Amino acid sequence: MSRAGEDDGQVTLLAIVFTMLALLLVTAVVSATGIHLESKRLLALADALALEAADELEPSVVYAGPGRAPQAGSVISLTDRDVDRAVDRYLRDNPDVAAGFDGFSVSARASGDGRTAEVALGALARPEIVSWVTAPWSDGITLRVESSARAW
Repeated sequence: MSRAGEDDGQVTLLAIVFTMLALLLVTAVVSATGIHLESKRLLALADALALEAADELEPSVVYAGPGRAPQAGSVISLTDRDVDRAVDRYLRDNPDVAAGFDGFSVSARASGDGRTAEVALGALARPEIVSWVTAPWSDGITLRVESSARAW
């Protein structure tokens, strides 16, 4: 004998609601993971650019004058021009590293002590899957990372 009554279809409705919630959760997790990975890619590029810039020293400056212990204002010094030149050359020689970023921006300079190259990068990351959960960020999330490397 079957019991037909008020509970007919309730399990199906509950299963549909839970499936929708699970799919929305998946869209949020996939999108957040994509943004996080984009941020890590941008940070890795900033690290590479800072390391490249820290190695950028004019040979004439390196070999001029007597050798002495590193100190602020010593013979060996990074300049903003040195850092910019190294960053521009790296991006020109490796165009694929910045190709995947929307709204890519670079800011590079030498620190006041002349020993550290500082690089800041910006980009716009968009959610991988747009649902009503991720819709507020569908225009993109601005990412900004900074990295520095010491020359010596």
